[in-house]
Amino acid sequence: MNQNKLFRLTRIRLALYYAIVMGLILSLCAFGFYRAVFHAHVVALDSEIESVAGTLHDSIELKLQSPGHLEPLVHQLFPNIDNCGTGATNCIQQQSDSKRHLLGIVTKTSYYIRFFDTSGKLIATAGYYPEGLSDVFNQKTWQFLKDSKGKDYHQITLALHTQNYQDWGYMQVGRSLQEFNHYLDSVKLVLVFGLLVAMGMIAGASWWLSGLAMQPIYQSYRQIQQFTADAAHELRTPLAATGATVESALLMPQIDSEETRDILQTIQRQNQRLTALVVDLLMLARIDRQAQKLQREICSLNDIVSDLVEEFEAMATAAGIKLTSSIRVHQPLNVIGNSDQLYRLFSNLIVNAIQYTPKRGEVTVFLDHNDHSAVIKIQDTGIGIPKHEVTRIFDRFYRVSSDRSRSTGGSGLGLAIVQAIIQSHHGSIDVQSNLGEGSTFTIKLPFNIPPLKTVRFIYPFKILYR
Repeated sequence: MNQNKLFRLTRIRLALYYAIVMGLILSLCAFGFYRAVFHAHVVALDSEIESVAGTLHDSIELKLQSPGHLEPLVHQLFPNIDNCGTGATNCIQQQSDSKRHLLGIVTKTSYYIRFFDTSGKLIATAGYYPEGLSDVFNQKTWQFLKDSKGKDYHQITLALHTQNYQDWGYMQVGRSLQEFNHYLDSVKLVLVFGLLVAMGMIAGASWWLSGLAMQPIYQSYRQIQQFTADAAHELRTPLAATGATVESALLMPQIDSEETRDILQTIQRQNQRLTALVVDLLMLARIDRQAQKLQREICSLNDIVSDLVEEFEAMATAAGIKLTSSIRVHQPLNVIGNSDQLYRLFSNLIVNAIQYTPKRGEVTVFLDHNDHSAVIKIQDTGIGIPKHEVTRIFDRFYRVSSDRSRSTGGSGLGLAIVQAIIQSHHGSIDVQSNLGEGSTFTIKLPFNIPPLKTVRFIYPFKILYR
């Protein structure tokens, strides 16, 4: 229960972290997109205002004769121009019925024009001049202004000269930003709404992804739990048997030498079982921890197979089984690997084949190769493995049949060790089995593996299986 709560809280944290990170990334992207749109439109707006102001400036400047004085011809160009009195306090655009203007500027409701003399006094306005716009002259080229209603305007200031190049004054051309702001507000709304929708989708996706990320961890945790339970069970059985034997011996008032020998032999058998189990567990742990740090040598598979067949021939004969080898290569077949582990790999498979093959059966070890790897097959005519259990035979402590394991004394780690050794040698294993007909284990060990710092030839040596 506590474990499930821990995994659930961990999943929530992962989903939350993922959602926060993705939210920050999307927010930065949205902000960057908005700034890019804003900058692009400001540049376009400045270019438009500058183009309009430049056209008006060039058209008007050719007609100016006296500084600070608008010529009648300018009044003809701006039908709705308003001359401002002293102080310019009443300088407000009077809308004209005229629909014509130089280049159609005045008929655009978003533009206005102001004329100042050299002292900064407002002389006249034209176009759709906003109410409440400050009349204080500012010589900055570009300015952002607000009228009395809070509406935004953007204007440019250009100097005017007379025909004889005297300073006439200044002209300011401004444009309302209402349309521009409405567009930016629409962009903001779309981005905010899109961000909210995206965050909702990210929240769902993060929960799903965190579940996927936690699944192998949870499975690994369950496997560790199962492994611990299985290991405890395997260790408890010989310990319980040993304890019961010792307890029975202590309850006896007198023990003769023969009974003592029987008790000691029972304890020895259980101790050997415990020792074998601990050795197997240590080997699996060592292979898992040091798969990339194994000392590798050039190993002759011909010699390994020949030695193992010779080593277990007596065991096979005692079980009434024929053990043979079939070496189909005409020259030594060498691979780079760890000789101790390769001996353990093939010995486990051969012993399994002998144990699960009935009398008058056969076990054959084949040695061959293809273009890229050495191929070793251990084939038997034994009891076989049910097809639905073939995929699980390499699980640690898994037994196809508890009755068979009881009769053979296996702990369920032999094939797990086989698979671990094959994986550490970058090889593969395939199992073909028919129930009641026998099994064939095919191992492929590659010739080429990552380069080693030192390679030395090791002559195979015989091992004694226990």
